[in-house]
Amino acid sequence: MVLYGIKSSITNAPLYQRARASMRSIAQKGLDMLPNAQFSNEKLLYRLKDIGKNFSSDKQRVALGVTALATQPFIDAHNKNVDEKTRKVSVARTIAKIIAGTLTGFFIRYACIKGIKAFSQIPGKGIPKYKTIFTPKGVTDNTTDAFEQYRNAMGTVIALVVMLFTNFLIDVPLTKFLTNVFIKHKETEDKK
Repeated sequence: MVLYGIKSSITNAPLYQRARASMRSIAQKGLDMLPNAQFSNEKLLYRLKDIGKNFSSDKQRVALGVTALATQPFIDAHNKNVDEKTRKVSVARTIAKIIAGTLTGFFIRYACIKGIKAFSQIPGKGIPKYKTIFTPKGVTDNTTDAFEQYRNAMGTVIALVVMLFTNFLIDVPLTKFLTNVFIKHKETEDKK
């Protein structure tokens, strides 16, 4: 009760109200500067839809990993707030974390999406009951875009649960191993 009263007195204060209105105004001006765009090129629209359909979470993880590998080590290598040795170790650890996370994330997502596809068959003659365990009720066509997106989403959800464990079982040891390999390689190069 006391905390609510304090919060209420702060949020109702004129200074707070003016600051909040100013922030909203600044944010709106920033949004107003963005151009409005409508795409009418049929080829471009088709390509964007195609990418949206086929770019599932396993491929997104690879794209994030490639982007991270292209940018984060550069940032660590140019951090002037730490000494040279710390910088080298930081770069090696960053590269190792990106590689381990990307590989693990991709393969687990890929396997879970494939697993969901295998166990979300349409019930029918010759299809064992266990192969329909993830099939939603009432689905009769497995070729629709909605059903494919369901499979990708369900595979991603299962992968996220699996990765709660694999982060400790695979990512951490692999990151440590790769970091040590990169540091030893760098030390060997520095001695030459």
